[in-house]
Amino acid sequence: MRQIVLDTETTGLEPQQGHRIIEIGCVELVERRLTGNNFHVYLQPDREIDAGAIEVHGITNEFLADKPRFSDIAADMMDYLRGAELVIHNAPFDMGFLDHELKQLGGWEPLGHYCDVVDTLVMARELHPGQRNSLDALCARYEVDNTKREKHGALLDAEILADVYLAMTGGQTALFADSEGASEGEGVEAGIRRLAADRPPLTVVRATQDELGMHEARLDALDKADGGSVWRRPSEPPMG
Repeated sequence: MRQIVLDTETTGLEPQQGHRIIEIGCVELVERRLTGNNFHVYLQPDREIDAGAIEVHGITNEFLADKPRFSDIAADMMDYLRGAELVIHNAPFDMGFLDHELKQLGGWEPLGHYCDVVDTLVMARELHPGQRNSLDALCARYEVDNTKREKHGALLDAEILADVYLAMTGGQTALFADSEGASEGEGVEAGIRRLAADRPPLTVVRATQDELGMHEARLDALDKADGGSVWRRPSEPPMG
């Protein structure tokens, strides 16, 4: 299976208010393995970036002045995405912007026509109801390193989300109910650390002949006691 973990950065919150995409970051997974075949672009939005958005991602209009426009990269992006399953955190936000850009450009169907979509925010809310499920909170929960994430960035966030998604879908991750509180940093995590697939084989230590002899001698002693040892009792016939 080919999956693309995708994230965007934008000039603001609402495409209907004329806000545009200024960064697209994609990370490719094939059969749950990172391939390094990533897609990353910065885009000239032809409008001012909201001050609040700059506080989040740190991207300025000056930085984007010489970057391509969405129309310049749309065909290459769609060739890259077409047929893959998209993995997105809070998918309606990114999909809304991408669909708006495609509609403005013309000649394209909404992105869902070309790709299936997995929303990791919906997945996280099902796995951890009533808890914080931001990307940072999931990094803490699944022990994914996000120390480089001083500000949001589409490619960096896609790389982090890929690690989080693999941890979320890699099997059982907790033996007990998660006691994480509503505030970040509270609670105790009870996770299982996944072992690497290429780890060395486990060492098997077998009992020596002397140890086996001592074991048999111990069973002989138990047999002389009332009831004998349970290890040498004949097995009970099955019920029914």
